[in-house]
Amino acid sequence: MTNAPRPYESYVYAYPHKTAYRPLADHPALRELWADERKDALSLYLHIPFCEVRCGFCNLFTRIGAPDELTTRYLDALDRQATAVADALHARAATGVRFAAAAFGGGTPTFLDAGELERLCDIAEKRMGADLRAVPLSVETSPSTATADRLSVLAERGATRVSIGVQSFVEEEAKAAVRPQRRSDVEAALGRIRDARIPVLNIDLIYGIDGQTPESWRLSLDAALAWRPEELYLYPLYARPLTPLGRRAHPSEAGWDAQRLDLYRRGRDHLLAQGYEQVSMRMFRRSGAPREGADDYACQTDGMIGLGCGARSYTSDLHYSFDYAVGMREIRSIIDAYTTTEDFSRAAVGRAVDTDEARRRHLLQSLLQAEGMAVEGYRERFGSRPADDFPAELDRFADLGWLDTDAGPGLLRLSPTGLAYSDALGPALFSPAVRAAMASYEAK
Repeated sequence: MTNAPRPYESYVYAYPHKTAYRPLADHPALRELWADERKDALSLYLHIPFCEVRCGFCNLFTRIGAPDELTTRYLDALDRQATAVADALHARAATGVRFAAAAFGGGTPTFLDAGELERLCDIAEKRMGADLRAVPLSVETSPSTATADRLSVLAERGATRVSIGVQSFVEEEAKAAVRPQRRSDVEAALGRIRDARIPVLNIDLIYGIDGQTPESWRLSLDAALAWRPEELYLYPLYARPLTPLGRRAHPSEAGWDAQRLDLYRRGRDHLLAQGYEQVSMRMFRRSGAPREGADDYACQTDGMIGLGCGARSYTSDLHYSFDYAVGMREIRSIIDAYTTTEDFSRAAVGRAVDTDEARRRHLLQSLLQAEGMAVEGYRERFGSRPADDFPAELDRFADLGWLDTDAGPGLLRLSPTGLAYSDALGPALFSPAVRAAMASYEAK
């Protein structure tokens, strides 16, 4: 067998990654970009780039706090952007515009107060035309912002899923991850979420924290399971550039890889024994739980409308957004520029997605799901077979033992080992052009 690569190269939550995006020289008009796209089952994502604290592992586009009525100015800009995007979508829509799913992410959307959340929902409904009570609506929250009044607004406006980032129920571990919190506050927030009767509760946990042991990991798992969450996400800790942990951790150490892989397997096995099914490397769903909101590959199909300065939008041949940064000074500058923008009718930053990139995206996002990918579905979409398009990659995955040899010829599915190595498999499918663009990106 070929020597296996490191298991934790990169978490592939979107392809191509935003570090491969570049300024678009022609600034194409949105109405032209969307003119010939299907618009009958779009996904809508609204991004709120504010948090009360910046976790030590976080490289998301978010800033700490919002002074001087910044949230009001941000929502004003979001309203202007929504108006421009809706105009572009409807300009040449032959079959009408319909949203099939919606999500509020961040940052922390519940950083907004109850009144601001009402306005956020109004923007989605009155400006964009999304019927939030009729489609899955997923919202991210945190222990400190999951207040009863905010949750009441979300429940009344149609939220079907709330995802809360707990990361660890052990206070010393939370502190080590630069996320200070008291377990009593976490438990109180979970109680309020259950009281709001939102159908799906997701709890995020992290493994690989400094000082974490199999025993303390089991403690966090059992504390989460006590709430019978419909979903659990288990994330490996990464020490990314320009984050507090990135400046002090040593991700090259083989011992850390071994620790994370061991804790992943323990967590996986424990959840499977407790009646959860594995949806992907990270996602576990309680048996019989409703499927409200999006799975890991919500962005698999084209047709994503992202509103907010950290959101992506996807057409069939262009992914676009605004500028991206991790450093606080740069993020503040980008947010400030967003709030003063008047014309949102054109795309500014993005990356073209040709047929080869579309094939790679489809394969990696499908293959990273535990259920695997039907070969015939791929052939119907692209007119070829995965083995014809990616023979070297699939042969290597097979040699590494990452493919399930019992899946049959019509299904590409990962083995348990392959799922465990998802964060190595995904990057292995990046194109040379995307790799080069990501490598030349100057972190800021």
